[in-house]
Amino acid sequence: MSGERRLYPERPLVGVMAVVLRGPRALLVRRGRPPMAGRWGFPGGLLELGESLAEGAVRELKEETGVVATPLETLTAVDSIARDGQGRVRVHYVLVAVRALWQEGEGVAGDDAEDVAWLSADEIRERGLPLAPQLLSLIALARARENEESMRRGPF
Repeated sequence: MSGERRLYPERPLVGVMAVVLRGPRALLVRRGRPPMAGRWGFPGGLLELGESLAEGAVRELKEETGVVATPLETLTAVDSIARDGQGRVRVHYVLVAVRALWQEGEGVAGDDAEDVAWLSADEIRERGLPLAPQLLSLIALARARENEESMRRGPF
């Protein structure tokens, strides 16, 4: 990342996450670098200058997993703020979750992802995986939006 400091930043940094569901499972990556190293979360990273939220989310998805998806909508934004022992802001991200429709690819760890998996919320809970904050609630929100769309389309 050129020009911006991730640790002790002068202002919040904007990140994007691609929330991709396929059947009962969501595509997740195990982060390879701080601040979430070792935790499972959605593929994502920092938004680049001149890039829309949707463009950034699908770019990060492809870089981290090789999966191709079509962006559908912005789901929500969440804060990720951590302070040091003196109360100074160590990291501050505003993370925008973008729901995307899977097109192709099974997922292979790339960029800063250590591992990739398609997991259901039940599988995540059963395995007791270390998670990025709000991961399960974002899966639930994406699933609810998917169900709303299905109801609007009707049975035919």
